[in-house]
Amino acid sequence: EPDVTIVSGLKDMAVFEGDDVTFRCQVSHENARDVEWKLQDVALQNNEMNEISVEEGKVHTLTLRKVTEQDIGTVAFRVGCHTSTA
Repeated sequence: EPDVTIVSGLKDMAVFEGDDVTFRCQVSHENARDVEWKLQDVALQNNEMNEISVEEGKVHTLTLRKVTEQDIGTVAFRVGCHTSTA
C-alpha cells in the first residue's frame, strides 16, 4: 500500500462564536486509512457537532458546528505518520 502524504495542509481559521468552521486537508491517495482528526489533542468522532467527511476521495474535511469559546485551540489532521495543524 503506498505511503499517503499530505498534499495541502490545514489553514488557520478565525470565526465568530455560534458559526460553523470547516477545515480541509488534501492527501496524495484516495481511500486513505489510518486518518484522525483532533481538537486540543482530543480525537473527534463524526456526530451532530463534528461533521467528518471525504470529498473527491482525497480531500478530508472537518466541520465544527456552532463553535464556542471552548473550541479555541489546535486542530490536527493525521494520516499515517504525517500531521497538519491549524
